Amino acid sequence: MPFARQVKAPIFILGIGRSGTTILGVTLAMHDAVGFLNEPKALWSYLYPEEDIIGNYNLNDARYRLSDTEVNLEMIRKAHRILGNYLTLSCSYRVVDKYPELVFRLDFVRAIFPDAKFLFLYRNGIDTCCSIKAWSHRLGVNVDETSHDWWGLNDRKWTLLCDQIVATDLVLGPHIDKIRLFSAHEHRAAVEWIVTMKEGMRLATEYPDKVLPVKYENYTMSLNARKKVLDFCDLPPDKRYDEYCSKVLKKPVEMESKIALPEEIESEFIRVMGMLGYE
Repeated sequence: MPFARQVKAPIFILGIGRSGTTILGVTLAMHDAVGFLNEPKALWSYLYPEEDIIGNYNLNDARYRLSDTEVNLEMIRKAHRILGNYLTLSCSYRVVDKYPELVFRLDFVRAIFPDAKFLFLYRNGIDTCCSIKAWSHRLGVNVDETSHDWWGLNDRKWTLLCDQIVATDLVLGPHIDKIRLFSAHEHRAAVEWIVTMKEGMRLATEYPDKVLPVKYENYTMSLNARKKVLDFCDLPPDKRYDEYCSKVLKKPVEMESKIALPEEIESEFIRVMGMLGYE
């Protein structure tokens, strides 16, 4: 496509799934300037096959963390060409890409898009864990010897999370042998939530001009919180965005008041909840 638009300051939604990342992306998609890509994992797998932690597109060795050292000029050209063509076809000027696991790949993304902006969305950990549990029970598939649920093809994502992220965590790492054996979805989800929230908070501290923490409960209820998101992303006020948000965003419903967690992770879960402002 000869007239592909230039990709300027793409916006990436980071965090953990089932925390409101989709509704954040969908509402931003109502902005006149925005084209929204909802977890374009095929695109990222095409650019770097070893990023596929779920096992949707290949079963190569995969890596949770990716750094700028993995990026080359050809990859940059491909990424800009694909997103530029998407902007042209969607009649948009700014890309919003929701792929929560990119929280562990910020330097990788910045090497491709140096002017990128990142929205780190977080939500009450109990609600997130309950939502992941419900998702896996509702949509998980087991056929013969193959399972595919929140934790990837035959637990591929869970194994990689334990091996590459949890094992290196200063608090959870010493308990990795027991954590690997977790089978309950809510217990695994609590582990993923802990390490993801800690990574997001680290990035927001290290790159305050690039990463904006967004509290899900505030975004759904507060005009000021939504204005802060637009301002951070350098998006002008937009009537259609405001009207859509007022129509679809509702006060979050608390799913459970508490969940029972294994002792290896309970205190760290409570500590991180407190750091994010939850009781």
